This record gives sequence, C-alpha cells and structure tokens, in this order.
Amino acid sequence: MKVVFLTLLLGLVCGAPETATEIDPSKVTGEWHTIYAAADNKEKIVKGGLLRCYYHQIECINDCKYPSLTFYAKDDGRCQLFTEVRKRQEGDVYVIEFMGTNVLQLIYVSDNMVVTYFENDDGEKITKITEGVGRGDSFTQEELQKYPELNSKRGIPNENIENVIKTGSKKKMKGEHEQHRSRNVSQSYV
Repeated sequence: MKVVFLTLLLGLVCGAPETATEIDPSKVTGEWHTIYAAADNKEKIVKGGLLRCYYHQIECINDCKYPSLTFYAKDDGRCQLFTEVRKRQEGDVYVIEFMGTNVLQLIYVSDNMVVTYFENDDGEKITKITEGVGRGDSFTQEELQKYPELNSKRGIPNENIENVIKTGSKKKMKGEHEQHRSRNVSQSYV
C-alpha cells in the first residue's frame, strides 16, 4: 500500500519538458484529479491495485524543492488520506526507499495537466508507471494525444492505460476516508 504514495510523489518532480529550476510553481500548486494511469505491469494500477491512488492536491514548497502531495489511497481495504513531502535530489528526481527503491520524475507540466513517471523496483521486478492528473475531470484533445506519447517514450503499452475517472473517484474515496497520515522529510524547508 505504501507504494501507492510513491505514484503521487511523481507529480512533484520537476523534469522534462521543463527542468526543475524552470518550473512555474503556480502551474503545479493546486487541486488535482487523477484522470489516467498506465503501467507496464497493469495489475498494479487497476482498481484495487497496490499503486492505485487519487490525487487531491500538490503544493510546491521552495520552488518545488520540497513538493507536498496529498492523495487518497486504500491501505488494508480502508481509504486513507496521505500527505507526503519529499526533497528533490540531484538530477531532478525523488528517490524513496519504500517497498523497494522508487525513482520519481515529473515529465510534463502545463496549466491544466501534470504527468508523473516513476519506476518502482520491489526487488523482483521494475514497474514503470505514469499518471496523468488534471485540474478538472477530463483532458483536452491535445492532452489526450500527449499522454499516450509520453507512455510510448517510456515503454509503457498504451493498451495498459487505465481511465481512473471512469473506474473510481476521488469523491468516493474522500467519502470513505477514515484516517489522515503525514510523512515529512527530516530536513528543514529552508
């Protein structure tokens, strides 16, 4: 379950097409909704999968050096609200040791869409995952074309795209919410 939060943390890394130092925090900070998810190991992101999550909010702290993600995910069958704050590492990635090693990266940012990418190495297999999140509950035609392109570039089959909005909803998860947990980096934000 804890691997689920890693998916969300992807949305925080500042990478291509803009570098972390070029990202406008106003494009990232705000309320977000998971619209699509894709993985080369699809069972990890389908409804009930270990890496299935629902974005709620992203905040860029100190120009996204310390992004904060708030999201809903199920842990032991219960919906929980998580807030994660992580420090950006060299190479504009976030590395998290959780159920293996996870390397996270933000691969696309626009005013209404963020696409995150991460690789989870659970010791047996490396799973590649993208999540497309939006400010609303759908993408524009241009965004609908961009998301599969980003998957293809990372070796994720487009037939493994899961429409999260159609198969689950953040509102439903929020309604089932039982507990809020926070994890923070040990370094100060300054």
